[in-house]
Amino acid sequence: MNIVPNNDFWDLLDRLIEYSEIVIDRPKGTSHPKYPDCIYRVDYGYLKDTSSMDGAGIDVWLGTKGDRKLDAIICTVDLLKKDSEIKLLIGCTEEEKALVYEMHNESEYMKGIMIQR
Repeated sequence: MNIVPNNDFWDLLDRLIEYSEIVIDRPKGTSHPKYPDCIYRVDYGYLKDTSSMDGAGIDVWLGTKGDRKLDAIICTVDLLKKDSEIKLLIGCTEEEKALVYEMHNESEYMKGIMIQR
């Protein structure tokens, strides 16, 4: 078995971020298009011209630190969509990471685990 060191995983994600445009389509304070009671507490979007498990761009949470440093990922399972994904946390403060984690664990239908770099 060939096990890839964790650094290689993070390095590849860094390269995806470096070469991709970040599109914020759900700014902090806006509501989810299908669930109006769900308000985004951190800017949310995707990496343009990438694809994730749901066929859309790789999801990102963009924090207020002002850099494009990948801080963590959150791995989610969504029973309503019947899918799982990873979402990238870029430039997030510790408070923003906590908000993202809470948001992905509030519903009985979605749960997430966070892996910090």
